Amino acid sequence: MTERITILDFVEKYTHEFSSHVFLREKVGDQWGATTFAQTRQTAHIIGAGLMQLGLNKGDKVALISEGRNMWVLGELGILYAGGVNVPLSIKLEESNDLLFRIIHSDSRYVMTSKQQLPKIRKIISQLPLVEKVIVFDDIDDLQPSEITMSEILKMGETFLSEHADEFEKRWKSVGPDDYANISYTSGTTADPKGILLTHRNYTANVEQAHSVIGIDIDNVMLIILPLDHCFAHVAGFYTMMSYGGSIATVPVGKTPLATLRNIPVAIREVRPHVMLSVPALARNFKSNIENGVRQKGKIVESLYNFALKLSIGYYKEYWNAGGLLQAWKRPLIALFDKLIFKNVRAGLGGRMKFFVGGGALLDIQLQRYYNAIGIPMFQGYGLSEATPIICANAPGHAIFGSSGRVVQPLDIKICDSDGNTVPYGTRGEIVIKGENVMAGYWKNPKSTQETIVDGWLHTGDMGYITAEHPDYLYVTGRFKSLLISSDGEKYSPEGFEDSLTDGSKYIDQVVLHNNQNPYTILLVVPNKDNLREYAKKAGVDPQTDKGKQLMLEKLQAEVNEYRKGGLHEGMFPERWLPSAIAVLPEAFTEQNHLVNSTMKIVRGKVEEYFKDRIEYCYTEEGKQLLNPKNMQSI
Repeated sequence: MTERITILDFVEKYTHEFSSHVFLREKVGDQWGATTFAQTRQTAHIIGAGLMQLGLNKGDKVALISEGRNMWVLGELGILYAGGVNVPLSIKLEESNDLLFRIIHSDSRYVMTSKQQLPKIRKIISQLPLVEKVIVFDDIDDLQPSEITMSEILKMGETFLSEHADEFEKRWKSVGPDDYANISYTSGTTADPKGILLTHRNYTANVEQAHSVIGIDIDNVMLIILPLDHCFAHVAGFYTMMSYGGSIATVPVGKTPLATLRNIPVAIREVRPHVMLSVPALARNFKSNIENGVRQKGKIVESLYNFALKLSIGYYKEYWNAGGLLQAWKRPLIALFDKLIFKNVRAGLGGRMKFFVGGGALLDIQLQRYYNAIGIPMFQGYGLSEATPIICANAPGHAIFGSSGRVVQPLDIKICDSDGNTVPYGTRGEIVIKGENVMAGYWKNPKSTQETIVDGWLHTGDMGYITAEHPDYLYVTGRFKSLLISSDGEKYSPEGFEDSLTDGSKYIDQVVLHNNQNPYTILLVVPNKDNLREYAKKAGVDPQTDKGKQLMLEKLQAEVNEYRKGGLHEGMFPERWLPSAIAVLPEAFTEQNHLVNSTMKIVRGKVEEYFKDRIEYCYTEEGKQLLNPKNMQSI
């Protein structure tokens, strides 16, 4: 039986094994600094000792809110070495409700924060009677009585270690595999998200499981562009890279969230990562930027690029079935185009990228084919926070596009119907798993825990299937909770159509398909107005006129009609679930209006509530018409 080690045992093992190798990379000023494995361990010890000196007891909760940076990782390790529990919080939370709820609900005694996030904490500190100290990562001039800087914690830690090294060692060695490491709050669709209790063994077990499906070469660099508060960044990022002797880099923080986003392409060029964690929304942005760059080089280059892309996609297919005798003639052409075109495309992503790891939402197969064709495969994985989070993943040498990848080992998995019975191969049902990566439960919520974990089996709430041909691979098809329900009670998962439409059309940015026991299905659309206006202008029509607006709306309808009989994608999705009405929306789904969560997933329930009036309008005789007044106004 595998030894049930803690995160601290894990860190001690690998920071000694790879002591002189670089683990953390961070840009300070104009230079990228490097922190070795040994330095990481040493600093984590000092922070842990400083927290003990401050008064942190074993089991105490510490809320951590900061942008991605070295001190995020070091701060968390320090908390764990002191025997504490980290409560990682998204920087996108608003202090008035979401942030306040989590800090209070978690019983946090301390808060760690960056200078940028400190104003949020100051606004609510009077409402946080349990919080004794706010630890600020950065040195600041206007320190308040309830605040202390990390530099002061480090000084305290050095003193504590020099005088009480045995006490510090006794503390961290007293931490057991079943002790809590994190309370990770769901990004949720309600005011009261659940706090997921993740133990030390949950994490170390999931890293061991991840090794069964994916490998990283020593000294490879991962650029983490996803929030560090999510356990996906922990397992697929920090701990997996640590176990392989790789390093992690974070995107430099800008003065605003938009400035940080603009730093991503710069960081990619400078870090030149070998692998990145991504989500579909980011992958689509990268693809859009690549194609815009190609278009700017003129019609000849664009035509050559499109020809090469089509040829390469046809050859590589769904990865596992690439090539073949009938495709052999393409090889020399693909090699030539790779040298002339795709090599330059990859250079824009640093030139060393081996692959992306995709999570967070279903990844459209067309997007996977695209990245594979240009030489940087994007591998779909699947997991959820309650599973710490990795359940399965595609990887180099072992991938089937369209699937969510091979199931990690050891892990028990079954597909169940609504009565909890296991269904045959090829039949869709709820994904249910059992393994050491399954959470300990929900903090202060025994009812939800009992509903979610039954006899040790975690009911994911996600729908999928396994085939007899590839029994090691899981196919995830959507959420039970997001099912459309027709007026006759039939149910259908909308995600496949939604992803295909947004990935396949440059005129459509975001969509939500809706049917809640209604006479027909409707589509909520966030259009790409720039591309639609360009389309109208090329047709010789002013997009500001009624004729122009009509033409743009008809183009959106034409994109949907490609999935109907006679269309390019005929038969891909059941005809009866295709939308009979389209609502063109006046604004996008953003984090600001709370219609997407911190991992950039559209929150269906909030969209439906936010645009309730438009949904109701679509079920009127006027609203069902494409050229209705509201659509004309929104376009």
